[in-house]
Parts: sequence; structure tokens; C-alpha cells
Amino acid sequence: MADVVIGLDLGTGGVRAIAVDLQGQVVAQTTQSYPLLTPHPGWTEQRPADWVNATLAALSTVADQLNGQSVLGLGLSGQMHGLVPLDGAGQVIRPAILWNDQRTGQAVAAIEAAVPRQELIQRTGNPAITGFQLPKLVWLRQEEPQAYEQVQRVLLPKDYLGYVLTGAAATEPSDASGIGCLNLASRQWDTDILTALDISPDLFPQVVESTATVGRLQSAIADRTGLPKGLPVVAGGGDNAAAAIGLGISERNLGRGSLSIGTSGVIFAPCDRPTPDPEGRVHLFCHADGGYHLLGVTLAAGGALRWYRDTFAPDIAFNDLMALAETSEPGARGVLFLPHLAGERSPYLDPDTRGAWVNLSLAHTQGDLIRAVLEGVAFSLRATLEVIQEIAPVNQLLATGGGVRSPLWFHLLADVLGTELVAPKAEEGAAYGAAILAMVGVGVYPSLAVAFEMLPEAIEAVQPQQHAAYEAAFERYTPLYESLKVVR
Repeated sequence: MADVVIGLDLGTGGVRAIAVDLQGQVVAQTTQSYPLLTPHPGWTEQRPADWVNATLAALSTVADQLNGQSVLGLGLSGQMHGLVPLDGAGQVIRPAILWNDQRTGQAVAAIEAAVPRQELIQRTGNPAITGFQLPKLVWLRQEEPQAYEQVQRVLLPKDYLGYVLTGAAATEPSDASGIGCLNLASRQWDTDILTALDISPDLFPQVVESTATVGRLQSAIADRTGLPKGLPVVAGGGDNAAAAIGLGISERNLGRGSLSIGTSGVIFAPCDRPTPDPEGRVHLFCHADGGYHLLGVTLAAGGALRWYRDTFAPDIAFNDLMALAETSEPGARGVLFLPHLAGERSPYLDPDTRGAWVNLSLAHTQGDLIRAVLEGVAFSLRATLEVIQEIAPVNQLLATGGGVRSPLWFHLLADVLGTELVAPKAEEGAAYGAAILAMVGVGVYPSLAVAFEMLPEAIEAVQPQQHAAYEAAFERYTPLYESLKVVR
């Protein structure tokens, strides 16, 4: 029987576990879901116990599908930025606060009062951001002091899973750089920042490389899942970095990035040195390959189209929505859409901005409105890509996610972004990248560069076409954010 490794991705909606053979083929997989808690407007939480139960069920399911194949290692990935506070006994103190939680506005202000924004950007690659873990910890100290007094350790979501599986607490740079206090030059905790905030560095776990073994599967967990006792568990990467590893995107191939159109839209661009945008308009994080990457996020990409369908056309299938959009034309006959339905990350870092249609008339049709949504998301991503191009030029984007499965949106994005888009043959996501990191971690491959050689070639490439209508529409789109601020 062939050997396999397991990749585990702790998402917001569920945990995905896959088994991958040493030639890169997925041989077993499952997804287990868990609830999202929204106790107050703008708050998002989950119970770590739900993650653990779902993870153990997923690992058991995959183990049952293996038919005697030997498991060599397990790699971790997961949603970034979340706060899992533990007491001295390693018990969870309160529900985890997630990446898209927006309660920390005052904590962000407190951090930037203690450490100037420009200094934060230079040290960590980013300003203080509401979704990051560090503002959540400051919020906990301000708003739940009794809980904060119990805190002996804080972990990120995937690292908490690693702690449960192995009993060892550790993190790695790609996820840790989304906390808000990792010095990108040293790839270790920035004690100057933490001292200014009166937070002990001892609360944070050791930082190891993404391919390092953080521990071995505990006997009790092995008994529950059917996996081998002592199985090496590899640190892995944050979800975006792990997904990029699964596509072969690294600093060894500068100029090639990725574009993902899921609920959010994400542009990922590798770089070989920690060069932040001076204004912090896009994120700079460590990459799981040992380098760095820029990340730009449009919070409502596919989410904007789903909102349109759920709100205005619940009985119309997505394919039919795209057919309606094709009855319009480039530029949506003058209609513009600002996709800030959930606030916006890049390039504004503004949780309070909101969406809008602009320039509507009685002559406009449903097709025009739908096409404006597609174009508005593309314009938002272009505004982000223009910031990225100044620091880490990209000439090709590997396009993934449900949104790019639409030929109309796929070609529209290429044209608006002015960049070649390539559809990869396989799109297995962050769990697949975690499995590749595990392969390197346990010595199946000597390096990521060698592991990348097994990845399949792309199946489709689309060259951008110039459309004067898109250029004119983007020029009208660009000032909308500032113009609409006055109506809040």
C-alpha cells in the first residue's frame, strides 16, 4: 500500500481533512461543519470544543478510508487571526474570537496610541487591524478583565488544534505574522511592541518553521481517530499561505501570484524581502516557504453576488444570473457598484464603509445591475493589485474559487486586472498545502522546490483584453469611496 500524509484545514464553516499520496493525489477526504456564534452585532465567535470534535470526526473518517495505507505525517492549516485564550491548565477560557470580528475598534486605537502606526507597519508589516489577534487580546483586557486575569497562553485556531493533538504549543511565521506583534525581520515576537502595551511575550507560543514538527500525536487522540500513535504533526501555515503552497506559489517564482474568488476576494503575491506598503493598504505576512507575501482582500467578492441573489433573485440559479449579466455590456451601461457590503479591508482598512449602486436610471435592467456587481468586485481587486504591483510586480495570477468558474467573470477579471489569469488543473485549497508542508516536514521531499515538481500544470490561461469601457468605468469608480464617506 502507498504511503500518505494528511492535511487538515480548520475553516470558518468547517474542518477539511484530506489524505494525499506521495505523488500528490488526493485519496481520501471529508469535511465536518460546526456553528458560527454571533452574540452581538459585529461579533463572530466559535467554540474551540466544536473544532476539536469536528476534527476528530474528520480524522477518523479519513483514517477509515485509507485501506491500510501508512500515514507518515499530518500538516495543519486554518483560519487566521483568531484568539483562543487558555488558562494555566490549558483550558479554554471563553469562546474564540474570529478573524472577521469587528469589536476591537477602541483596542486598535489604544495600540496605535502606544505604538505609532508607521512604526507598527515597519516592524510587523501592518497597522493595527480590527480582525488581528493582538487587538482582541487588548479588548479582552479592557472588557473582560476577569477572563484576562486567567490567561496564561493565547493561540491561533490551527495552533490550538496542534496543541490538542500533541500537547505542545507552537506556531509558525505565516500565521503568527497575522497576530500583530511578530517582527517580520526577525520572525520572532517584537518585545518592544509588547512592552509598550504591557503584554508579556510569554503569553505567545514558540515560533518554528512551517515545515517543523511541533509534536507527535497523543495516544488518546490516536485511539479515538485510528491514526498512528506518535504521528508527526507539522506546523503548516495560515490558510492563504497554505493554499498558495498547494498551488506552487513561492518566492522561487516571483511574478506569479494567486487570485481567489470565494466569499471574499484575495490577491496573494510572493516577495523575497519584508517590504510593507508604507500606508499599510495591503497586508505583508511571512510565507510558509520561508519568504514573505503581500495580501490584498476584498471582503465581499462572491459574497456580494450571493447577497444580490439571496436578496433580489432567490429563485434564480447562479448560472442564470451570469446569463443575465451577459445581456449587459462592458461598463454595465454606466452602472457602478461599490462592493463594501461588509466594510472593506484593502486598500481602505475601513470596517464602517458600505456598499452602493451608483448612476442608476429607469433604462437599466437586471442584467446591468448584476454585471455591475461583477465589475465592482473586479474594480475593488484592481485597486488592491495596483498597490501590490508597486512592491512585488506580478504578471500572472493562478485563479481559484467558485467565482472564477464562471467564464464571464473569469474573462472580465483578466481584462479589468490587466493580468494573465491561469486556471490550475487541481484546486484542493489550504488542506492540500498543509499536506505538502507535511511531506517536506517528515522528509518525503528534501525541499518545497522539489515537492512543487509533482504539481500538475495549469489547464487554461486567459490573456487580458483592453476595453475602453472598463478603463472609463474604473476612473469613475475610484473616487466613490471618498465621495460616499460624507453620507455615513
